Amino acid sequence: MLQVKNLSYEVVENGQKLKIIDDISFDLADGEMMVITGPNGGGKSTMASLLMGIKPQTAGQIILDGEDITEYDIDHRANAGIGFAFQQPPRFKGMTVKNLLQLSAGGALSEDECCKLLSNVGLCAMEYIDRQVDATLSGGEMKRIEIATAFAKPHKLSIFDEPEAGIDLWSFSMLVQQFEEMHKTKKESILLISHQERIIQMADRIMVINDGRIQQLGSKDEVMPELLDGDAGCKYMKD
Repeated sequence: MLQVKNLSYEVVENGQKLKIIDDISFDLADGEMMVITGPNGGGKSTMASLLMGIKPQTAGQIILDGEDITEYDIDHRANAGIGFAFQQPPRFKGMTVKNLLQLSAGGALSEDECCKLLSNVGLCAMEYIDRQVDATLSGGEMKRIEIATAFAKPHKLSIFDEPEAGIDLWSFSMLVQQFEEMHKTKKESILLISHQERIIQMADRIMVINDGRIQQLGSKDEVMPELLDGDAGCKYMKD
């Protein structure tokens, strides 16, 4: 279980403190899928970065399966069992896709295993396995490879920041199938940041973040009708 207690993050801008994440608390049960949505600039990606240790929280506590990971850096949080797929994946000139997948898996992968991971995110595997993870890959290709790295190893918690961004509809459908399979096994908790209605509809619970605060948090049946009918929801949901 993930427990987030009074998580906050602030920056100093023009000599004044600005709260980006403001006293957020929630739990995520084992095997639960939670989708986080809300307006652009509301703090969703920042909160994901705080959970992964990419940014240091200003205040609050993060506990994973009873272990306080608040002071852990990104490497220690990964070792504790958190996987992360960036909204805008980093590139690594000189590293092949196969090597990146093996690094993510924490050990050697056969060519067949690498190909399966790539095929599951909509890539023709043999065309990519020996490619370098550099500027020769498009944003959409890089995004799918990034998601494949998150699938390469089981985690206690997997975080996906807008996995639908920059990919075609066919690949998106394949990703949805992968998320459905992950959720069905209930072997790991899933935190998805998304504006896509199809992904939001998969959630056990939905969190809406706006202005760095939780605006709504509840079951899909509780929150989804308001997202579909409310003016605020229509502004940031995509079908």
